[in-house]
Amino acid sequence: MAEATTDHDTIRSWAEKSGGKPAAVKETHQGGDVGIIRIMFPDAPNSEHEWLVEISWDEFFREFEERKLQLLYEKDSLFSKLVSRDNG
Repeated sequence: MAEATTDHDTIRSWAEKSGGKPAAVKETHQGGDVGIIRIMFPDAPNSEHEWLVEISWDEFFREFEERKLQLLYEKDSLFSKLVSRDNG
């Protein structure tokens, strides 16, 4: 069952334990605009990381807060989805 969180430490810890990195969709990451953010898992099968560019956790969380997002995730899998906090 998926859990929801907005806690930066929880998100970073969960992602990094499985090799996850903060990322932005290349097509939307231009100039000073971070664009659409994701957590990428480069070593995961079927990962589409070629469409992503790694960004810093600071950039990720700045955009995360500006867009008022939350992370839906499963503790023991790579499932994650960024959604509006209004949906929670």
